Amino acid sequence: MSHLFSPSQLGELKLENRIVIAPMCQYSATEGCASSWHRIHLGHLALSGAGLLILEATAVEPRGRISPGDLGLWDADNEAALKTVVDDIRAWSPIRLGIQLGHAGRKASCSAPWQGGEQLPLSGGGWQTVAPSPLAYAPGEQPPSMLDTAALEQLKAAFVASAERAVRLGFELIELHAAHGYLLHQFLSPLSNQRQDNYGGSLENRMRLPLEIFEAVRKAVPAAIPVGVRLSATDWVEGGWDEAQSVVFSQQLETRGCAYIHVSSGGLSPDQQISVGPGYQLPFARHIRAQIGIPVIGVGLITDAHQAEAALTQGDADFIALARAMLYDPRWPWHAAAALKEQAHAPAQYLRSEPHGLKGTLTDTSS
Repeated sequence: MSHLFSPSQLGELKLENRIVIAPMCQYSATEGCASSWHRIHLGHLALSGAGLLILEATAVEPRGRISPGDLGLWDADNEAALKTVVDDIRAWSPIRLGIQLGHAGRKASCSAPWQGGEQLPLSGGGWQTVAPSPLAYAPGEQPPSMLDTAALEQLKAAFVASAERAVRLGFELIELHAAHGYLLHQFLSPLSNQRQDNYGGSLENRMRLPLEIFEAVRKAVPAAIPVGVRLSATDWVEGGWDEAQSVVFSQQLETRGCAYIHVSSGGLSPDQQISVGPGYQLPFARHIRAQIGIPVIGVGLITDAHQAEAALTQGDADFIALARAMLYDPRWPWHAAAALKEQAHAPAQYLRSEPHGLKGTLTDTSS
Protein backbone atom coordinates (compact mmCIF):
# COMPACT_ATOMS: atom_id res chain seq x y z
CA MET A 1 0.00 0.00 0.00
CA SER A 2 1.14 3.54 -0.72
CA HIS A 3 1.79 5.93 2.14
CA LEU A 4 -0.73 8.42 0.76
CA PHE A 5 -3.59 5.94 0.94
CA SER A 6 -2.60 4.23 4.15
CA PRO A 7 -4.96 4.76 7.10
CA SER A 8 -3.77 6.84 10.01
CA GLN A 9 -5.10 9.16 12.68
CA LEU A 10 -4.81 12.61 14.20
CA GLY A 11 -5.22 12.24 17.92
CA GLU A 12 -8.12 9.80 18.31
CA LEU A 13 -9.61 10.67 14.92
CA LYS A 14 -9.10 7.86 12.43
CA LEU A 15 -8.62 8.81 8.78
CA GLU A 16 -8.87 6.44 5.82
CA ASN A 17 -6.01 8.15 3.96
CA ARG A 18 -3.48 10.96 4.42
CA ILE A 19 -5.04 13.47 2.03
CA VAL A 20 -6.27 16.63 3.75
CA ILE A 21 -8.28 19.39 2.10
CA ALA A 22 -6.79 22.55 3.58
CA PRO A 23 -8.94 25.50 4.70
CA MET A 24 -9.74 27.87 1.85
CA CYS A 25 -11.56 31.15 2.43
CA GLN A 26 -14.60 31.63 0.20
CA TYR A 27 -15.67 35.17 1.18
CA SER A 28 -19.28 34.18 0.53
CA ALA A 29 -21.02 34.31 3.92
CA THR A 30 -23.55 36.87 5.11
CA GLU A 31 -22.83 38.33 8.56
CA GLY A 32 -20.83 35.20 9.25
CA CYS A 33 -23.62 32.84 8.17
CA ALA A 34 -22.91 30.08 5.67
CA SER A 35 -24.72 30.47 2.36
CA SER A 36 -25.88 28.24 -0.47
CA TRP A 37 -22.35 28.65 -1.89
CA HIS A 38 -20.94 26.79 1.11
CA ARG A 39 -23.44 24.00 0.59
CA ILE A 40 -22.37 23.61 -3.03
CA HIS A 41 -18.63 24.15 -2.45
CA LEU A 42 -18.24 21.94 0.62
CA GLY A 43 -20.66 19.32 -0.65
CA HIS A 44 -18.58 19.05 -3.79
CA LEU A 45 -15.34 18.61 -1.83
CA ALA A 46 -16.96 16.15 0.57
CA LEU A 47 -17.35 13.72 -2.34
CA SER A 48 -13.66 13.92 -3.27
CA GLY A 49 -12.37 10.84 -1.47
CA ALA A 50 -10.01 12.84 0.77
CA GLY A 51 -9.53 11.65 4.33
CA LEU A 52 -10.24 15.01 5.97
CA LEU A 53 -11.95 18.25 4.95
CA ILE A 54 -11.13 21.32 7.06
CA LEU A 55 -13.49 24.25 6.62
CA GLU A 56 -12.19 27.72 5.86
CA ALA A 57 -10.90 30.17 8.45
CA THR A 58 -13.96 30.87 10.59
CA ALA A 59 -14.02 34.08 12.61
CA VAL A 60 -14.61 33.91 16.36
CA GLU A 61 -15.98 37.47 16.44
CA PRO A 62 -17.24 39.92 13.78
CA ARG A 63 -14.15 42.14 13.82
CA GLY A 64 -12.00 39.07 13.32
CA ARG A 65 -13.24 38.55 9.74
CA ILE A 66 -10.81 39.08 6.90
CA SER A 67 -13.70 40.39 4.81
CA PRO A 68 -17.40 41.10 5.32
CA GLY A 69 -18.02 37.78 3.56
CA ASP A 70 -16.04 35.60 5.95
CA LEU A 71 -17.60 32.59 7.61
CA GLY A 72 -18.17 33.04 11.35
CA LEU A 73 -19.16 31.03 14.38
CA TRP A 74 -19.68 33.71 17.01
CA ASP A 75 -23.43 33.44 17.57
CA ALA A 76 -26.50 31.23 17.32
CA ASP A 77 -27.38 32.47 13.82
CA ASN A 78 -23.96 31.44 12.51
CA GLU A 79 -24.33 28.06 14.18
CA ALA A 80 -27.79 27.44 12.74
CA ALA A 81 -26.72 28.38 9.21
CA LEU A 82 -23.67 26.13 9.31
CA LYS A 83 -25.73 23.27 10.72
CA THR A 84 -27.76 23.02 7.52
CA VAL A 85 -24.54 22.68 5.51
CA VAL A 86 -23.05 20.08 7.84
CA ASP A 87 -26.31 18.10 7.90
CA ASP A 88 -26.39 17.96 4.09
CA ILE A 89 -22.78 16.78 3.94
CA ARG A 90 -23.45 14.13 6.54
CA ALA A 91 -26.42 12.83 4.56
CA TRP A 92 -24.20 11.89 1.62
CA SER A 93 -20.57 11.66 2.72
CA PRO A 94 -18.64 9.99 5.57
CA ILE A 95 -15.67 12.34 5.13
CA ARG A 96 -14.12 13.54 8.37
CA LEU A 97 -14.92 17.18 9.00
CA GLY A 98 -12.75 19.76 10.75
CA ILE A 99 -13.00 23.52 11.11
CA GLN A 100 -10.34 26.19 11.36
CA LEU A 101 -11.02 28.92 13.94
CA GLY A 102 -9.24 32.23 13.58
CA HIS A 103 -9.11 35.98 13.90
CA ALA A 104 -7.66 38.26 11.23
CA GLY A 105 -6.40 40.97 13.59
CA ARG A 106 -4.83 43.83 11.62
CA LYS A 107 -5.48 42.00 8.32
CA ALA A 108 -9.26 42.24 8.84
CA SER A 109 -11.74 44.61 7.18
CA CYS A 110 -10.69 43.92 3.59
CA SER A 111 -12.60 43.37 0.38
CA ALA A 112 -12.69 39.93 -1.24
CA PRO A 113 -9.67 39.05 -3.42
CA TRP A 114 -11.64 39.37 -6.65
CA GLN A 115 -12.65 42.86 -5.51
CA GLY A 116 -9.05 43.91 -4.97
CA GLY A 117 -8.45 42.68 -1.40
CA GLU A 118 -7.73 46.20 -0.15
CA GLN A 119 -8.54 47.41 3.35
CA LEU A 120 -12.07 48.80 3.53
CA PRO A 121 -12.47 52.28 5.01
CA LEU A 122 -14.88 52.78 7.90
CA SER A 123 -17.10 54.76 5.53
CA GLY A 124 -17.12 51.89 3.03
CA GLY A 125 -18.25 48.94 5.11
CA GLY A 126 -15.03 48.46 7.03
CA TRP A 127 -14.36 48.40 10.76
CA GLN A 128 -11.63 49.22 13.24
CA THR A 129 -9.11 46.39 13.35
CA VAL A 130 -7.22 45.17 16.42
CA ALA A 131 -3.75 43.74 16.92
CA PRO A 132 -1.03 43.17 19.53
CA SER A 133 0.49 46.56 18.62
CA PRO A 134 -0.85 49.59 16.72
CA LEU A 135 1.16 48.77 13.59
CA ALA A 136 -0.58 48.64 10.20
CA TYR A 137 0.03 45.67 7.91
CA ALA A 138 0.90 47.86 4.93
CA PRO A 139 1.72 51.52 4.32
CA GLY A 140 -1.37 53.67 3.96
CA GLU A 141 -3.64 51.38 5.94
CA GLN A 142 -5.55 52.45 9.05
CA PRO A 143 -3.49 51.29 12.08
CA PRO A 144 -5.15 48.70 14.33
CA SER A 145 -6.09 49.36 17.93
CA MET A 146 -3.87 47.65 20.49
CA LEU A 147 -5.63 44.90 22.44
CA ASP A 148 -5.50 45.48 26.20
CA THR A 149 -5.43 42.66 28.73
CA ALA A 150 -9.20 42.74 29.25
CA ALA A 151 -9.71 42.38 25.49
CA LEU A 152 -7.31 39.42 25.45
CA GLU A 153 -9.47 37.63 28.01
CA GLN A 154 -12.54 38.31 25.87
CA LEU A 155 -10.69 36.99 22.85
CA LYS A 156 -9.87 33.73 24.62
CA ALA A 157 -13.52 33.38 25.58
CA ALA A 158 -14.54 33.97 21.97
CA PHE A 159 -12.29 31.16 20.73
CA VAL A 160 -13.71 28.83 23.38
CA ALA A 161 -17.32 29.72 22.56
CA SER A 162 -16.74 29.11 18.84
CA ALA A 163 -15.03 25.79 19.59
CA GLU A 164 -17.99 24.72 21.70
CA ARG A 165 -20.35 25.60 18.85
CA ALA A 166 -18.19 23.55 16.49
CA VAL A 167 -18.51 20.56 18.80
CA ARG A 168 -22.30 20.93 18.90
CA LEU A 169 -22.33 20.99 15.10
CA GLY A 170 -20.50 17.66 15.00
CA PHE A 171 -17.09 18.76 13.77
CA GLU A 172 -14.53 16.07 14.54
CA LEU A 173 -11.40 18.24 14.56
CA ILE A 174 -10.55 21.85 15.41
CA GLU A 175 -7.63 23.77 13.95
CA LEU A 176 -6.44 27.09 15.37
CA HIS A 177 -5.15 29.53 12.77
CA ALA A 178 -1.76 30.92 13.84
CA ALA A 179 -0.43 31.44 10.32
CA HIS A 180 -0.55 33.78 7.32
CA GLY A 181 -0.19 37.01 9.27
CA TYR A 182 -3.47 36.77 11.15
CA LEU A 183 -3.90 37.65 14.81
CA LEU A 184 -2.23 34.71 16.56
CA HIS A 185 0.67 34.94 14.11
CA GLN A 186 0.81 38.69 14.79
CA PHE A 187 1.41 37.93 18.47
CA LEU A 188 4.16 35.45 17.60
CA SER A 189 6.18 37.63 15.27
CA PRO A 190 8.46 40.40 16.62
CA LEU A 191 7.68 42.38 13.46
CA SER A 192 4.04 42.87 14.47
CA ASN A 193 4.25 42.40 18.25
CA GLN A 194 6.12 45.23 19.94
CA ARG A 195 4.29 45.14 23.26
CA GLN A 196 6.02 45.92 26.53
CA ASP A 197 3.85 43.69 28.75
CA ASN A 198 3.76 39.94 29.41
CA TYR A 199 2.49 39.33 25.87
CA GLY A 200 5.41 40.93 24.02
CA GLY A 201 9.18 41.05 23.87
CA SER A 202 10.72 37.63 24.53
CA LEU A 203 9.76 34.51 22.62
CA GLU A 204 8.13 33.17 25.77
CA ASN A 205 5.95 36.28 26.00
CA ARG A 206 5.08 36.38 22.30
CA MET A 207 3.93 32.75 22.45
CA ARG A 208 1.87 33.36 25.58
CA LEU A 209 -1.48 34.31 24.01
CA PRO A 210 -1.52 31.62 21.29
CA LEU A 211 -0.62 29.01 23.91
CA GLU A 212 -3.25 30.28 26.35
CA ILE A 213 -5.89 30.17 23.63
CA PHE A 214 -4.83 26.66 22.67
CA GLU A 215 -5.01 25.50 26.28
CA ALA A 216 -8.45 27.07 26.76
CA VAL A 217 -9.85 25.42 23.62
CA ARG A 218 -8.23 22.07 24.38
CA LYS A 219 -9.79 22.13 27.85
CA ALA A 220 -13.22 23.14 26.56
CA VAL A 221 -13.74 20.39 23.98
CA PRO A 222 -13.96 16.60 24.46
CA ALA A 223 -10.65 14.74 24.56
CA ALA A 224 -11.70 12.68 21.51
CA ILE A 225 -11.68 15.80 19.33
CA PRO A 226 -8.14 16.60 18.16
CA VAL A 227 -7.07 20.24 18.35
CA GLY A 228 -4.24 21.22 16.04
CA VAL A 229 -2.51 24.42 15.00
CA ARG A 230 -1.59 25.87 11.63
CA LEU A 231 1.52 28.04 11.73
CA SER A 232 3.73 29.95 9.35
CA ALA A 233 7.18 28.46 9.77
CA THR A 234 8.79 31.73 8.70
CA ASP A 235 7.82 35.30 7.87
CA TRP A 236 10.32 35.26 4.99
CA VAL A 237 11.56 38.60 6.41
CA GLU A 238 14.87 39.13 8.20
CA GLY A 239 14.33 39.64 11.92
CA GLY A 240 10.87 38.14 11.86
CA TRP A 241 9.33 34.85 12.96
CA ASP A 242 11.49 31.97 11.80
CA GLU A 243 12.03 28.22 11.74
CA ALA A 244 13.84 28.02 15.07
CA GLN A 245 11.03 29.83 16.87
CA SER A 246 8.48 27.64 15.09
CA VAL A 247 10.18 24.56 16.49
CA VAL A 248 9.98 25.93 20.05
CA PHE A 249 6.34 26.91 19.57
CA SER A 250 5.51 23.46 18.18
CA GLN A 251 7.25 21.77 21.11
CA GLN A 252 5.31 23.91 23.57
CA LEU A 253 2.06 23.03 21.82
CA GLU A 254 2.94 19.34 21.95
CA THR A 255 3.39 19.44 25.73
CA ARG A 256 -0.11 20.96 25.99
CA GLY A 257 -1.84 18.20 24.05
CA CYS A 258 -1.73 19.53 20.49
CA ALA A 259 -2.73 16.78 18.06
CA TYR A 260 -0.75 18.00 15.04
CA ILE A 261 1.09 20.93 13.44
CA HIS A 262 0.01 22.17 10.01
CA VAL A 263 3.06 23.86 8.47
CA SER A 264 2.65 26.79 6.08
CA SER A 265 4.62 30.04 5.82
CA GLY A 266 4.49 33.77 5.20
CA GLY A 267 1.64 36.23 5.19
CA LEU A 268 2.75 38.57 7.97
CA SER A 269 4.48 41.29 5.99
CA PRO A 270 4.29 42.73 2.46
CA ASP A 271 8.12 42.75 2.60
CA GLN A 272 8.29 38.95 2.48
CA GLN A 273 10.63 37.41 -0.06
CA ILE A 274 9.30 33.94 -0.77
CA SER A 275 11.14 31.35 -2.83
CA VAL A 276 8.21 29.62 -4.47
CA GLY A 277 8.46 26.24 -6.18
CA PRO A 278 6.93 22.75 -6.04
CA GLY A 279 6.70 21.63 -2.42
CA TYR A 280 8.53 24.79 -1.30
CA GLN A 281 7.23 24.55 2.27
CA LEU A 282 8.00 20.88 2.80
CA PRO A 283 11.55 21.51 4.13
CA PHE A 284 9.98 23.51 6.98
CA ALA A 285 7.59 20.67 7.73
CA ARG A 286 10.45 18.16 7.68
CA HIS A 287 12.56 20.26 10.06
CA ILE A 288 9.74 20.72 12.57
CA ARG A 289 8.65 17.08 12.28
CA ALA A 290 12.16 15.92 13.22
CA GLN A 291 11.93 17.72 16.55
CA ILE A 292 8.43 16.89 17.75
CA GLY A 293 6.53 13.68 18.37
CA ILE A 294 3.15 14.60 16.90
CA PRO A 295 2.05 14.41 13.26
CA VAL A 296 2.87 17.16 10.80
CA ILE A 297 0.73 18.20 7.84
CA GLY A 298 2.70 19.46 4.85
CA VAL A 299 1.25 21.88 2.30
CA GLY A 300 2.37 24.20 -0.50
CA LEU A 301 2.40 23.61 -4.26
CA ILE A 302 1.88 19.88 -3.94
CA THR A 303 0.00 18.96 -7.09
CA ASP A 304 1.03 15.48 -8.20
CA ALA A 305 0.27 12.12 -6.59
CA HIS A 306 3.85 10.87 -6.89
CA GLN A 307 5.14 14.14 -5.44
CA ALA A 308 2.79 13.71 -2.45
CA GLU A 309 3.80 10.07 -2.03
CA ALA A 310 7.50 11.00 -2.10
CA ALA A 311 6.99 13.67 0.56
CA LEU A 312 5.52 11.05 2.88
CA THR A 313 8.06 8.36 2.01
CA GLN A 314 10.99 10.73 2.58
CA GLY A 315 9.70 11.89 5.95
CA ASP A 316 8.77 15.45 4.99
CA ALA A 317 5.33 15.12 6.57
CA ASP A 318 2.78 12.66 7.91
CA PHE A 319 -0.17 14.06 5.94
CA ILE A 320 -0.45 16.04 2.72
CA ALA A 321 -2.80 19.01 2.47
CA LEU A 322 -4.02 20.49 -0.78
CA ALA A 323 -5.87 23.75 -1.33
CA ARG A 324 -5.77 25.39 -4.78
CA ALA A 325 -4.94 22.06 -6.40
CA MET A 326 -8.15 20.65 -4.95
CA LEU A 327 -10.21 23.57 -6.25
CA TYR A 328 -8.73 23.07 -9.70
CA ASP A 329 -9.29 19.31 -9.55
CA PRO A 330 -11.94 18.40 -6.95
CA ARG A 331 -11.45 14.70 -7.78
CA TRP A 332 -7.70 14.85 -7.08
CA PRO A 333 -7.84 11.91 -4.63
CA TRP A 334 -9.51 9.74 -7.30
CA HIS A 335 -6.82 10.58 -9.82
CA ALA A 336 -4.10 10.06 -7.22
CA ALA A 337 -5.51 6.63 -6.45
CA ALA A 338 -5.40 5.74 -10.12
CA ALA A 339 -1.80 6.99 -10.43
CA LEU A 340 -0.67 5.00 -7.38
CA LYS A 341 -2.79 1.93 -8.20
CA GLU A 342 -4.86 2.40 -5.05
CA GLN A 343 -8.55 2.82 -4.31
CA ALA A 344 -10.56 5.88 -3.34
CA HIS A 345 -14.08 6.15 -2.01
CA ALA A 346 -16.80 7.66 -4.19
CA PRO A 347 -20.58 7.93 -3.97
CA ALA A 348 -22.50 5.06 -5.52
CA GLN A 349 -23.99 7.54 -7.98
CA TYR A 350 -20.50 8.18 -9.43
CA LEU A 351 -19.08 4.66 -9.59
CA ARG A 352 -19.94 4.39 -13.28
CA SER A 353 -17.60 7.28 -14.03
CA GLU A 354 -14.45 5.15 -13.95
CA PRO A 355 -12.57 5.45 -17.26
CA HIS A 356 -11.89 2.34 -19.29
CA GLY A 357 -8.85 0.58 -17.86
CA LEU A 358 -9.29 1.95 -14.33
CA LYS A 359 -12.07 -0.31 -13.13
CA GLY A 360 -11.82 -0.94 -9.40
CA THR A 361 -10.18 2.41 -8.59
CA LEU A 362 -13.37 3.71 -7.01
CA THR A 363 -15.16 1.98 -4.16
CA ASP A 364 -18.59 2.71 -2.78
CA THR A 365 -18.51 5.27 0.02
CA SER A 366 -21.02 3.22 2.00
CA SER A 367 -18.88 0.06 1.86
